[in-house]
Amino acid sequence: MEIFRTGRPEIGRCGFRLAAAAAVLVAALGAAGSASGAELVGARPHSPIEMTNGFYVDPESHPATWARDHADDSRAPAIASAIGSKPIARWFGNWSGDISSAVSGFVGAAANVDQLPVLVAYNIPGRDCGGNSSGGAGSPEAYRAWISTFAAAIGDLPAVVVIEPDALPQLDCLPTDGDRQVRTDMINYATTQFRDKSPNTWAYLDAGNAGWMSADVMAPRLEAAGLRNVRGFSDNVSNFYTTEQSIGFSNAVDDQLSSRYGYTTPFVIDVGRNGNGANGQWCNPAGRKLGEDSRTGGGAEMLLWVKVPGDSDGTCGSAPSVPAGQFSPDLATHLINGN
Repeated sequence: MEIFRTGRPEIGRCGFRLAAAAAVLVAALGAAGSASGAELVGARPHSPIEMTNGFYVDPESHPATWARDHADDSRAPAIASAIGSKPIARWFGNWSGDISSAVSGFVGAAANVDQLPVLVAYNIPGRDCGGNSSGGAGSPEAYRAWISTFAAAIGDLPAVVVIEPDALPQLDCLPTDGDRQVRTDMINYATTQFRDKSPNTWAYLDAGNAGWMSADVMAPRLEAAGLRNVRGFSDNVSNFYTTEQSIGFSNAVDDQLSSRYGYTTPFVIDVGRNGNGANGQWCNPAGRKLGEDSRTGGGAEMLLWVKVPGDSDGTCGSAPSVPAGQFSPDLATHLINGN
């Protein structure tokens, strides 16, 4: 499956600014009476998809870097071809150093080749409820400063951002209603930053996956966390459910949003590791397989590789000695072969 092509002339770094300005003018001239408030939820003046020509292939992704640095390893050619050459999201957190330069460097590199970068913001305090991916900002105040800088570093460049995977589904691990409200407020603040500081970004709040919690629980959490401020929500991040299962869950979430709040939003699905579906395990389960390449459509707004295939979920499953986020060529090879 090819990555998307817009079918319009290429728009370079200078050209897309002119196109964006024109789109804003057209939107302003035709806004009156053009759509209901519900239809405009998640809408942006112009599309980062239309401003770019394909998803960004990161030459510094973990699999691409590993294959390049281990060219003599027999696994390297397959990893480079099957994973390292594909568009994959880059994750940003407390390991990223200066977040302004880290984010601006990444989106700038994508803009240089007129491609659309996918980023993940993953720095919520108490991340992963102290599990394999624990960490995050040291306080709500530190998080607000971090996420505000993140959004400002994208600026008017086109981008896709997944906001804090698992943070809303994991609300139940927090000890008090007050703690849960603090987290919800932080995520809501994040949505306002992308809305206000990165106008050509489509941002998505994470909604967990088809096997985690019901749509009638997830929808109110998304609404409370500022879903109306961003493009939509993400599904199946770092998990393995089939695209069909994920579409079913996402449509159920939209049904709940419609019946409760009068609107629906687009959604994106992580398909990087769902080629063989889920087996009920989430942490480096054996027998999983790469999914289809990133693309627009496919039953969602976009199908994306959000979790980096080959990066460990933690010291568990088929990679008991590989920490979360560290690349494993063995995990990558199993995903390529589906075993």
